[in-house]
Amino acid sequence: MNMNTVYSMNDVTMAAALLDVNAAEEVPRAVSTPGLRAENVDVYYGDTQALRDVSINIYSKQITALIGPSGCGKTTFLRCLNRMNDVVDGCRVSGNITLDGQDIYAPDVDVVELRSRIGMVFQKPNPFPKSVFENVAYGPKIHGLAEHRTDLEESVVTSLQKAGLFEEVKDRLHQPATGLSGGQQQRLCIARAIAINPEVLLMDEPCSALDPIATSKIEDLMWELKENYSIVIVTHSMQQAARVSQRTGFFHLGDLVEVSSTEKIFQNPVDPRTRDYITGRFG
Repeated sequence: MNMNTVYSMNDVTMAAALLDVNAAEEVPRAVSTPGLRAENVDVYYGDTQALRDVSINIYSKQITALIGPSGCGKTTFLRCLNRMNDVVDGCRVSGNITLDGQDIYAPDVDVVELRSRIGMVFQKPNPFPKSVFENVAYGPKIHGLAEHRTDLEESVVTSLQKAGLFEEVKDRLHQPATGLSGGQQQRLCIARAIAINPEVLLMDEPCSALDPIATSKIEDLMWELKENYSIVIVTHSMQQAARVSQRTGFFHLGDLVEVSSTEKIFQNPVDPRTRDYITGRFG
C-alpha cells in the first residue's frame, strides 16, 4: 500500500462496517494495571525531535493499533518499546517506559532478555538463511528454554501450530525457510517470535508486503494470538486497524494525538486532526 494514500469516504464506510461486525463479538475490556506503559516519552535523532510527550497504556490480551500518516512517529515509538532504537546512531529516548512496573531503560536491564519478553515482527519477512526448523529453534536455543532435543522439537512444533503454519511445512521442516512464500515466511517469523514466550508482540506493518489472502491469514492469526499476548501493530491501513484492534492510537507529526477504543477513534474521535485523517482530508 502506498504510504501516501489518501483514504476515500468509501474506505471509511467500510472500516465502520467492519467495526460493527467486531462489535457483535466479545471485545476484551482493559482491566487492572497495563503490562506495558509509556509516559511522557520524547525521542530525538540528533537535534531533531521525532516524538513529543507520548503516553499510552498497552493492555494484555488486546491488540493496539497505531495509525497515522507516513513519518508521523509510529514506527519510532514501536521501536522504543523493545529498545530497537538503541542501535540507531544519535537516537536519544527520554521519559518512562515500564514493563510490569520495571523501567526498561534502567542501566541494569539486560536488553537481550528484554527482547525475549517483547518480541518483534518486521515489515518485510526476514527468515534466517537456515531451515524452517532452525529458524524457530534459534530463540529457545540461545535463551536456554529447551534442555533436551525433544523439548526443542516440541517448542518448534507448538510455535508453528500457534502461527497456523505447521500443517503447511511439516514435511519441509529441514528445508530452507527462504523457499516458503511471502505469507508463509511472515508466519514463520511470527512463530520464531513467539517461540521464546514473550509477553508482548510488536508488529511493524506485518502485512504491507503481502497479498490479500496472506494478509487475511495474518489478521486471523493476530486475533487468535491476542488471547495470550499483548499485541501492538503499526499499520497504514485503517481497514486493518478496524478489523483487528480493540484500541487505536493516532499519531501526527510526532504527537500521539489521541488513543481510545477503536470504535470511538473511527466513529467519534475527539481531536479534529483525527477526524480529518479518518475521513481522508490528509494522509
